Amino acid sequence: MKILVVNCGSSSIKYQLLDMKNELVLAKGIVERIGIDGSRLKHKKGKEKITIEKVISNHKEGLDLVIKTLTDKETGVIENINEIDAVGHRVVHGGELFASSVLIDDRVIKEIEANAFLAPLHNPPNIQGIKAAMELLPDVPHVAVFDTAFHQSMPEKAYLYAIPKEYYRKYKIRRYGFHGTSHRYVAARVAEILGKPLNELKIITAHIGNGASIAAIDRGRSVDTSMGFTPLEGLVMGTRSGDIDPAIVVFLQEQEGLTPKEINDLLNKKSGMLGLTDGKYSDMREIEEGAIANDPVCKLAHDIYEYRIAKYIGAYTAAMNGVDAIAFTAGVGENSPYLRENVVKKYLGYLGITLDEKANDCKSCEKIISTPDSKVKVLIVPTNEELVIARDTKEIVEKGIKELKLW
Repeated sequence: MKILVVNCGSSSIKYQLLDMKNELVLAKGIVERIGIDGSRLKHKKGKEKITIEKVISNHKEGLDLVIKTLTDKETGVIENINEIDAVGHRVVHGGELFASSVLIDDRVIKEIEANAFLAPLHNPPNIQGIKAAMELLPDVPHVAVFDTAFHQSMPEKAYLYAIPKEYYRKYKIRRYGFHGTSHRYVAARVAEILGKPLNELKIITAHIGNGASIAAIDRGRSVDTSMGFTPLEGLVMGTRSGDIDPAIVVFLQEQEGLTPKEINDLLNKKSGMLGLTDGKYSDMREIEEGAIANDPVCKLAHDIYEYRIAKYIGAYTAAMNGVDAIAFTAGVGENSPYLRENVVKKYLGYLGITLDEKANDCKSCEKIISTPDSKVKVLIVPTNEELVIARDTKEIVEKGIKELKLW
């Protein structure tokens, strides 16, 4: 079975074509700047990289170009679209309606649209991508895989906010959490690496990238996570503030005369590491270089960044009454020995963790980086959200075919 995985942003489409016989990525790429000058497709087939510059006005045109590139005699990896057996779509917000991945039909599309008010920047382009893909590939099943679904196992004590409950009933204001496919994949890999059943482990997964979140996974179920009603809550991120006193919003509106939209832009696009470095840096590689060189601005920003990570790890250790393993993943988590060492050595010694510095000195590797006698295992696990989407799609499609034959 060959599955096309699609992740549509407001002006981009990320894609992978996987052969699920051996879970091999046949090709992958990104369509950039949709509806903007300079639109292009960057395509990778094996070690070969191809860039196609072309006017791409909308998501349907972008997906059409993806399909043509995948089936082209020179750039492609399949002869025609009939070799694509199913399409898996990343959808950011499933609200309370979706606790698992689902086969897409008209009802599902309407329910995703109904949740768009919860993720106005993400769900609308996700929906555009689904509709475009279903027009271009009408004869194959399409599956929606939700970022929020994995965290639907959180108990009320973790997901409810202490505001009048009528706003939860009226607007569904609660903690949802994001990066669910990443946290689910990493937790499962931790169990495999340790050679223990997932349902016997307490795991903290730290998805640390430009956007970042931490999850407490107790015996395979998410019981808490740092992102909340939106991806703004929680850790300090590249341009997002993370946790702040909510009264700051009202204060800035009054003192600076800011509109709700301006406040939203301030907290999402001008804060975090960018704000802490006076608008100079949001890329952690630059900030880390500065911190290592003892630049005081970068050093302080990095100290705040790692401190917040450590606080959440401590909180989630308490929430689960213990922890067996901590896993770092995503762009920064996988590629920064400096961050991992600082977090572990400065803050996690009380857990009986000792770091193997030689093992930690690597990037984009999958391994245990704590010493054999460490009471809690610490790991690096590269995330693979596309593989989770492809696996869910395969499982749902095969289950549907089996049920159809039985009927």
